[in-house]
Amino acid sequence: MSNLERENSPRFQPLYQQVKEHLIRQIVDGRWAPGAPLPSEAQLGTELGVSQGTVRKALDEMTAEKVVVRRQGRGTFVAEHSQEQALFHFFRLADEAGVTPIPASEVLSVKDINPNARVVELLKLSSTELVTQISRVRSLSGQPSVYEDVLLSKALFPGIEAQQPLPNTLYTLYQMHYGFSVLKARERVRAVSANARYAEILGIDEGAPLLEVERLAFTIDGNPIELRYSYCNTEKFAYQVELT
Repeated sequence: MSNLERENSPRFQPLYQQVKEHLIRQIVDGRWAPGAPLPSEAQLGTELGVSQGTVRKALDEMTAEKVVVRRQGRGTFVAEHSQEQALFHFFRLADEAGVTPIPASEVLSVKDINPNARVVELLKLSSTELVTQISRVRSLSGQPSVYEDVLLSKALFPGIEAQQPLPNTLYTLYQMHYGFSVLKARERVRAVSANARYAEILGIDEGAPLLEVERLAFTIDGNPIELRYSYCNTEKFAYQVELT
């Protein structure tokens, strides 16, 4: 029986899945920082009491899910967000030629608020928790094009208002200063009309059409970490997704 089986018995998961869950938990707990190398497959196999092939299968899944990256001849490393990677992986607006311009961000306010029921539900908060709301406008090709409200648990992100200036891609800040790596996000998109505030900030008429994108971002262990509402003026830019 492997060390993992002894630790977790009785369990009915395949052994490589147990190895995968164990390694992810180790990353979340800070044993390996973003960008740090993991021990070799042979070392991990010896440590966990499983075969090298079992470790390899676990790492194959973690690589496919972008939890780790493999570098030829160098080993396996914990994935990390660079500004460029986070931007081009999660930012979806593109011009008529299909090019995603680099947005410039201006923070309008950072304040603590009482969350509504949907925020509490999606971020899995208690009813008494405060939320930090970051409001900002993002300009594309010099034109204000996106208004955003970013909602975070104040308990998980203490003092984020002091992290000035806030970076263009917030996910790098979450990783570097708070130890949370965003692995994936789920989005809901719908058409809405610009209210007076959005219209003033984006320089459009009140009632003009906007694209509302509700994005819920998750950490590598599957916990929701950020809820973001983006209101996009798509007069010159379209929401672009590549399907493979």
